[in-house]
Amino acid sequence: MNTGKNFITMLGTGNAHAMRCYNTCFTLCSSGGSVLMVDAGGGNGILNQMEKANLKFADFHDIFVTHAHTDHLLGVVWVIRMALEEKQRLRVWSHRKVLNLLTHICLQILPSKKAEKIGNLVTMHEIEDGDRFEVGDLRLQCFDIHSKKERQFGFTALLPNGQRFCCLGDEPYNPLCEHYAEGADWLMSEAFCLYEDRELFKPYEKHHSTVLDAARLAEKLHVRNLILYHTEDSTLDTRKERYTAEAKTAFGGQVWVPDDFERINIEKE
Repeated sequence: MNTGKNFITMLGTGNAHAMRCYNTCFTLCSSGGSVLMVDAGGGNGILNQMEKANLKFADFHDIFVTHAHTDHLLGVVWVIRMALEEKQRLRVWSHRKVLNLLTHICLQILPSKKAEKIGNLVTMHEIEDGDRFEVGDLRLQCFDIHSKKERQFGFTALLPNGQRFCCLGDEPYNPLCEHYAEGADWLMSEAFCLYEDRELFKPYEKHHSTVLDAARLAEKLHVRNLILYHTEDSTLDTRKERYTAEAKTAFGGQVWVPDDFERINIEKE
């Protein structure tokens, strides 16, 4: 995985109901070869996504789980299972509820010889609001996004090249997170659909944002690059073009609307 560049690879870009692309998850990779997986989608489809992305279990040893919704959590069970089968060390970072659920599920459904290695080969690391930790040369700080639905954490990452990367989670921005997001070089923001399609997809009823909302936020926070993800998947053929166009009506920086498996270099201009 060491390419000498800092980049993310989108393993999935879709929301919970996506069927034409995989649920949102990605890897953050440093120029020094450190790799952090973030979420794992809703099932064993994560194994297919990893294979297509040429991501092996020997390539990473850390996964950050944002929250306990099915489209983010259940794929982690498969990541844990395969890590155990391949005898690869894995550290899972999340808040207490997520870790308790993952431990319970694994103990209940995995073969006993594998499950008994939970806590040894696979270790659970509880995080709290504002905690800092390191994954190789990635310096991370996590934060509670103050969700109104399910407790969820985002994070910032300082990369070796000095770029600051911020992931806001998959719900609308809360001003309590301003300290973490303002002035970020790279901001990942959910965008359930286009603002012009809000009556069709009902993002606000589902407590999500539109592309225009995310763009206005990015402009207000003075970020340089905006990555839009966690979208509906019925417009994949035109998603990149239309989402970019709407975002650029309110945001003056660079807009990224990645497809599954797309790699974005997190580098200085």
